[in-house]
Amino acid sequence: MTITLSTDTVAQKLQDALPDAVEETRDDWIVVSADRIVEVCRFLRDDDDLDMRMLRSLDVVDFIDRFELRYGLLSIRRNHETTLKVRVWGRENLTVPSVAPVWEGANLQEREIYDLFGIEFIGHPNMKRILLWEGFPGHPLRKDFA
Repeated sequence: MTITLSTDTVAQKLQDALPDAVEETRDDWIVVSADRIVEVCRFLRDDDDLDMRMLRSLDVVDFIDRFELRYGLLSIRRNHETTLKVRVWGRENLTVPSVAPVWEGANLQEREIYDLFGIEFIGHPNMKRILLWEGFPGHPLRKDFA
């Protein structure tokens, strides 16, 4: 069974290495600043104690006033996991740095989020629609999609 790391422990390591990257800590996740997500992910991947070498999942929730991206991270070698969140405020011109350079597995997941929710991942190697055709009007998984 995979062990869920204490968010306090992970947040403290992040705070020591990347001051001001952590915005909030909850029992089940850590909220990090969107503009620091790539640095945070690289640190979590490369730190020998954490060894988060796998992005298990990347998904998004639409809360109308904001979107929350959830990154499920896993260390197979250490048999532990943690969850990060990034909040993106507003409804227009939404951008977040891409973590595809950190984990190639983010490539298709970021494209799917872009296609269905309209969040663009800056630095992504091929940011275009993956399920719908170019020119499709809107993003159908948004709560305000008509």
